[in-house]
Amino acid sequence: MLVLTTIAIVRLRSLFAIVMLSGIYSLLSANIFVILDAVDVAFTEAAVGAGISTVLMLATIGITGYEMKPRSKKRRYVPLLVVTVTGAVLVYGMMDMPGFTDSTAPIHQHVAPRYIIDSPHEIGIPNMVTAVLASYRGYDTMGEVIVVFAALVGVLSLIGVRVPKVAPNYIEPPARPILQVMAKFMIPFIILFALYVQFHGDFGPGGGFQAGVIFSVAIILYTLTFSQYDGMRLVPPKVLKILAAAGVLIYGGTGVWTMLRGGSFLNYSVLGETSVAGQHLGILLIEFGVGLTVATAMMLLFFAFVSRGEKNL
Repeated sequence: MLVLTTIAIVRLRSLFAIVMLSGIYSLLSANIFVILDAVDVAFTEAAVGAGISTVLMLATIGITGYEMKPRSKKRRYVPLLVVTVTGAVLVYGMMDMPGFTDSTAPIHQHVAPRYIIDSPHEIGIPNMVTAVLASYRGYDTMGEVIVVFAALVGVLSLIGVRVPKVAPNYIEPPARPILQVMAKFMIPFIILFALYVQFHGDFGPGGGFQAGVIFSVAIILYTLTFSQYDGMRLVPPKVLKILAAAGVLIYGGTGVWTMLRGGSFLNYSVLGETSVAGQHLGILLIEFGVGLTVATAMMLLFFAFVSRGEKNL
């Protein structure tokens, strides 16, 4: 029995080590993105990879049982064959891709010069990344937001969110005054920085994806420091579900508005007195929708995983 317990502890520690190493890897990747002047990607990698992903992995480990379910007698050769063939096809497809620093790559001959030369007077915002993602590639970005929302719907359909109910014999979690005081001190600054990234994404690194994740980190920190009950009382899951759908509707509704004004779908130029003013307004609206969906999706995913492990609330 002692040997089995020791093995279980070692395995548990190894899982925690893997999770922490993956978080460190994401943090180092964020530093590399900063060196490559991709600060927008660095924001997302630091918040998602080193932050929320690590928390979700730890929550998954916490709700995982100690006993393995009996293995199915079905053969697994077909899934193995499908994965192997898919991986081989992907590797074969990557062999035709140009090198990382190849200056003769097609993207450097056609796409990149088009954005660099034309975006200042067509879009009129200093942050070229936001101009590309929100305007030139508005369809793709809308698809990404829909993918985030679809992933949220899938997780909630599979495991759902268990809203804790305070029973008469409810025991208040042990107070952690140092952590709680520091969390109360840091959370306002995190929210303020998220709002800055959201509404300053046109002029500097940022945007809806980064701001949404950073904002959700503040709520997750509050929940981890206090309790799941306090977190869900602050931002009820029912409200978050409505806001997640509202973000997607804001994005799509902006495209419908452009059509009603006589333009094509997601052509923001018709929304203002001038083309540049319309681009500014359209990008502001769809970025707000992106941030709303991403923030609520991250919070609901966290609540979904953490609530499976809470049995006393």
